[in-house]
Amino acid sequence: MQNRKKRAALHNLGCKVNAYETEAMGQSLVEAGYELVPFDEEADIYLVNTCSVTNMADRKSRQMLHRARKRNREAVIVAVGCYVQAQAEEILKSGDADLIIGNNQKGRLIDLLSQYGEKKEPMSAEPAGAVLDIARVKEYEELSLSRTAEHTRAFIKIQDGCNQFCSYCIIPYTRGRIRSRKPEDILLEMERLAAAGYREVVLTGIHLSSYGKDLEQEVSLLTVIKAVAGVEGIRRIRLGSLEPRIVTEKFVRELSAISKVCPHFHLSLQSGCDATLKRMNRHYTTAEYAACCALLRKYYEHPAITTDVIVGFPGETAEEFETTLSFLRETGFYEMHIFKYSRRQGTKAAAMAGQVPEEAKTERSHKALALAAELSKEFRSCCEGTIRELLLEEEQEIGGKRYMTGFTKEYVKAAIELDGKEESQLFPGNILPIRLSGKREKGGEELLLAEKLTEV
Repeated sequence: MQNRKKRAALHNLGCKVNAYETEAMGQSLVEAGYELVPFDEEADIYLVNTCSVTNMADRKSRQMLHRARKRNREAVIVAVGCYVQAQAEEILKSGDADLIIGNNQKGRLIDLLSQYGEKKEPMSAEPAGAVLDIARVKEYEELSLSRTAEHTRAFIKIQDGCNQFCSYCIIPYTRGRIRSRKPEDILLEMERLAAAGYREVVLTGIHLSSYGKDLEQEVSLLTVIKAVAGVEGIRRIRLGSLEPRIVTEKFVRELSAISKVCPHFHLSLQSGCDATLKRMNRHYTTAEYAACCALLRKYYEHPAITTDVIVGFPGETAEEFETTLSFLRETGFYEMHIFKYSRRQGTKAAAMAGQVPEEAKTERSHKALALAAELSKEFRSCCEGTIRELLLEEEQEIGGKRYMTGFTKEYVKAAIELDGKEESQLFPGNILPIRLSGKREKGGEELLLAEKLTEV
């Protein structure tokens, strides 16, 4: 009887960079002869790409490792990533994983699995070299994809590490200093993905704005964006989170001249109060941030500006929070990701005086979320009646009717009704000119209806 393929199950925790790396490791397993199966099925190998951005993320990482062990006690449990980087010794002592792999070592997955199979014993960090002193790492670890789980857009990691040391953030300690991917490697992956039919790419990194500063011949993020725009088949370029200081007149002017760049900018804020920003060790003021938004609106007619906001940071008074709310309202974001401050051991903020009670953080979060919903609705309302370009993604049933849904370049979700007639153009991955019209509620999510146009 023919031996069955070994089965591997992967679970990702954390950011888009982690998600990219998980897919790359999955692809390497398939190339090595493994069959990928869902995480809730029996497998020979369970791999958890962990996160350590908060204490809660650490706990979720441990829970997923425990869950994997319960599913198959004979399986090899592999812990990978940021939680491993922060707590390697703890994981080894606990026995939660058979094999640990830190950041900048994920490309060695197949070799490390082979070594473990030969030893048949838990791997220690030092002898195996599976967890490096990430602060000393200077080389970018090359991982790549030919396909992704997303069917219409591909997230591409081009940068790793961070040198900012915000007072609340553990990432510089788990991801190390900035490291940039070589432009030629980025373009090779872009060409493979374009050939596979992807029309939109999202450039991601731990600190995307610092791309290229560590390369021997310094290359800017703008230079890479221009090069990606030249790849045949790529129709849209979307950017991951940007730091305000990269948004200069020159940067925005040249960016706006690249028609493939989506007018959708995630500009990291964290607080709308200067005193809070200073305690966070963020290197800008609210006035400087507002000037960046003004520049984007100068060169783009109606850009979608999104952001992150932390409420309840140590020392944040009720007055400081109200200052933040006012700034958010004045700036007029399309979307805001609201986070309650989470005390993270190992960061300066964890030891700060003035820790905000949980009930106060919850109350502030509710207020900020309500404002976020209000501002998002206003942005969508301004889009009604306008002509946009829609990247079709999937068919959905809404209110008993069938629709093809997708996203505009501003990342506004819209739907075209499928009325039963054969429509050769309505398929995932196609990009169509549309006019945004009325609204339909979908499970609490506001969805704009769209009419397909034959000409723009």
